[in-house]
Amino acid sequence: MVAALELYVDVEATRRVRGLWKALEDDGIPTLATLLEQKHRPHVSLAVARTLAPDAVASALDGIPIGEGLRVDMDFVGQFVGRVLWLGVVPTVELLTHHRLVHDRLASAGVEVWELYRPVRWVPHCTISMRVPNPSMAAAIRRCLEVLPLPATVTGASITDHANDIAYPLSR
Repeated sequence: MVAALELYVDVEATRRVRGLWKALEDDGIPTLATLLEQKHRPHVSLAVARTLAPDAVASALDGIPIGEGLRVDMDFVGQFVGRVLWLGVVPTVELLTHHRLVHDRLASAGVEVWELYRPVRWVPHCTISMRVPNPSMAAAIRRCLEVLPLPATVTGASITDHANDIAYPLSR
């Protein structure tokens, strides 16, 4: 199981990512659109762990407007080992500073997160697919390039754990 602190993007960016998901699905490439009963929405994860206690995270982050109004620019495509395809978010000073603040507060509260999402190791991204078939990777990358650049503004945040039906909004 996986839980995440997710940043959600504005309506236009969400529409464009969902359009990309649909185009890839039409090409036979599975995306987050169909993973876990269509519960996913386009997002950038600030922190991920096996589990996150929503009340503990909310308490640790009390008083911080999590990502609200933050600009994120998706300007490149990347992949992680295991056939994970994503749109890369430019690591601006504002984004990295916000990320560090969030992680400092989580660490102070004893909230454990995966090492790969901690400051200095984190690669800001918007996941497109968790399992692109190897023979389809080049076509999937080309399809992703069709939507770039993709500017977005963060409009909300939530602790999510789709496998356990947890969606705990952290912003208004």
